[in-house]
Order: sequence, then structure tokens, then C-alpha cells
Amino acid sequence: MGLLGGVSVTGFAMAVFMSNAGGAWDNAKKYIESGHHGGKGSDCHKAAVVGDTVGDPFKDTSGPSLNILIKLCSTVSIVFSGLVIGFNLMGML
Repeated sequence: MGLLGGVSVTGFAMAVFMSNAGGAWDNAKKYIESGHHGGKGSDCHKAAVVGDTVGDPFKDTSGPSLNILIKLCSTVSIVFSGLVIGFNLMGML
């Protein structure tokens, strides 16, 4: 029960964090490319490109896959709880 709760709470928090961080880094690069903080070619732009490179996997893959992990853990726990209860009622546990 504790594992399911921990996976749900931390997985949700990490998924939201990763999706938001990836989007923020992508928008920061677009903001700098529009002429702010020195524009293209500046040191800020180079740092924003690195941030966008890190942020793309966060936004596109890591965040949504953690949501799938939460659903998978919930489904597996429901299936195994039914098996445990069934075996317990038959006296096998």
C-alpha cells in the first residue's frame, strides 16, 4: 500500500515538474531568439539552447511516461490484491 502511495505522489509531482520545466526552457529559448537578452548568438542564447536540449525529453517523453507508470502500478496492485484475497479465502496463504 505504501509503495502505491509513494509511486502515485512522487510520480505525479515529477511528471508535472518535468513537463513544466521542459516547456519553460523551450519558451525561454524562443523568448531569447525574439531579441531579448542579446538575441541569437549571445551567451544567453547558447545557454538557452542547452536548456532546450535538456527540456525536450522532459516535455515530450519523461513526463508522460511517468503518468503511464502511475496507471500501471495502480492496475498491477488491483490485479494482485484480487489474487491475494482469492488465495487467502481458499486457505492457500
